[in-house]
Amino acid sequence: MCAERRTAPPEESLPLRLNIDDSDSPSDVIDALFLGRFTSGTQPYARSRSVDRVKQGLSLLPPGARVLRSARDDDRGATLAEGDGWTVLVSRWNRGADVTVTAVSEELADQRLKQAVDGAEDEPEPQPTDVTMGFWYVSPRRGPHRTPRQISAGTWEEIRENYTAPVADAMDGLMKLTPDDIAGRLLLLHGPPGTGKTSALRTLARSWRDWCQVDCVLDPERLFNDVGYLMDIAIGEDDSSSGKGRWRLLLLEDCDELIRGEAKHAAGQALSRLLNLTDGLLGQGRNVLVGITTNEDLERLHPAVVRPGRCLARIEVGGLSRTEAVNWLGTEEGVGRDGATLAELYALRRGATPATVPVQADRTDAGMYL
Repeated sequence: MCAERRTAPPEESLPLRLNIDDSDSPSDVIDALFLGRFTSGTQPYARSRSVDRVKQGLSLLPPGARVLRSARDDDRGATLAEGDGWTVLVSRWNRGADVTVTAVSEELADQRLKQAVDGAEDEPEPQPTDVTMGFWYVSPRRGPHRTPRQISAGTWEEIRENYTAPVADAMDGLMKLTPDDIAGRLLLLHGPPGTGKTSALRTLARSWRDWCQVDCVLDPERLFNDVGYLMDIAIGEDDSSSGKGRWRLLLLEDCDELIRGEAKHAAGQALSRLLNLTDGLLGQGRNVLVGITTNEDLERLHPAVVRPGRCLARIEVGGLSRTEAVNWLGTEEGVGRDGATLAELYALRRGATPATVPVQADRTDAGMYL
């Protein structure tokens, strides 16, 4: 019969002296005691795992654990427990937890950690389908004005199949973007009408809502020709009490004339002010991104807009290939050789067909009437 392995109490395992004062909480003391057996080498193997959302009622203690210390306060807790040849520390906060196990062997540490955390992750809370978006416009009576509205937006997983594979791959990274990943202040979506650029932006607003306020400018042709209007938007207006430090994404749809190659001549200072907002003096110190949709080909856009380093993302949103369109629709009926745009597929699903002009007969008298 094997003798039970005994280890010294954690406070006796510390090869150092602890100085405790009134700035240390009971949880701090537990953290220090936990390190004793690992520091002394009695239990030289450690394994850790974080659980973002712990299921209700779980202690995260492996079977047979004997609790040595436990502390709780308003938003934090710590539990120190042990078993034969191992020690576990469970640090809790809100719904999350860190679990660390030290043990006399790697296998034992892995086993006890697995017993503690496997199946402990709770399902994520369902996300609301609506997201708040602001709409800027110049009112004849009030001047520049922002009106918040709730808009419906699907998740990226729900609409991903609406985009051809290269576009979906590019969007994957964009949807997961965080403030730490931002390099460039201009987001450019270009491509033919009906390919889903606006739908992608609505979903982007939902994906970024934890850190970014999204505003749509309804009169972009006026924005960069009216300095007062531009300054009001650059300064911003947040609709939440926790808006400090949040980023803002200004959406400008169908701004073909603004960013064409001849924009400098046609639009005066408008293009310069756009670029100044993204990476010039006007944008300094302001967490502002600018998102633009256009139907123009990339080759026709002004080189200053698409130069390297200026764009956070530059994605050409095209139609689905024939194979993708057939898979999306479930039938080949109505799908052309070159595939179809998202708008065309939705029309086909509803049983509608795009309006066409009948072929005119080649008659010598054609065109003789008004």
